[in-house]
Formats: sequence, C-alpha cells, structure tokens
Amino acid sequence: MTRLVVLDNEAVQALASPHHPMHQRVLAHMEAVERRKRRAAAISLMVPAAVRVEAGWDRTSAQWAFLNRLRIMDVPLDAAHANAAAAIHDQAQVSVADAHIGATVQSAASADITVLTSDPADIRKVAGDRPVTVVAI
Repeated sequence: MTRLVVLDNEAVQALASPHHPMHQRVLAHMEAVERRKRRAAAISLMVPAAVRVEAGWDRTSAQWAFLNRLRIMDVPLDAAHANAAAAIHDQAQVSVADAHIGATVQSAASADITVLTSDPADIRKVAGDRPVTVVAI
C-alpha cells in the first residue's frame, strides 16, 4: 500500500528555516521518509498548492532550494480539489490551505496518509471520516 506524507504550512515553514523551533523535528520525519524510499517503500511527500501559497514557497526562488531538493510533489488546486476544498472550508470553518489538505486527504482513496501539522484538531476536522495519521510538530 502507498503511504502519503502531507505537509501543512507550519511543517513547510519549519523545513525552510534552520532557526525554526520545529526544524529538527520535521527534518527527522523527512529523513525517515528518505530511508523508507531507499528500502523501496511506496511513500511520497506532498504539499497542497494552497499550503505552498500560504507558506510563500516559490519554487523558482533560491531561498527555497533546500525544500526543492526534497522531491515534495505539489497537489494542484484543480477543479475537483477546489470543489472539495470549498465544501470543507464552508463546513469546517478552516483556512483555505487546511481545506486543500482535507481535499487531498479525502481524494487519496487507498493510501495510508500521514499529515505533519501544527494543528492536529483542524486536520482531523478536514479529514472527515477518512482515516489519517496526524503527527503534531
């Protein structure tokens, strides 16, 4: 089974700055993912596009070079994700970025999902009835 690791805004911010108080903790999670990949585990790192926007992550900017090397895939805010995120945003009263995380989680049909987040309550809210592992950073 495929495992997806989804980053929220705080996880992106923590990775981006070695001075962030959660930098080492999130970096340890990234290193664990890389070890699993080397053992041929089916695991992918993902960041919803709305989270990238909220975090200010511009893939063309040199200041984000470290994160760009981590092979974190973008989850586009396409029509299907936008519709799901809009419904989640309205129902759960969360940020657009959290709603996009929810749409990402809910659309990943057969994957085991882990979300690295600073707000586990919001992630549980947006996940709906989809089982998700929430790792508080």
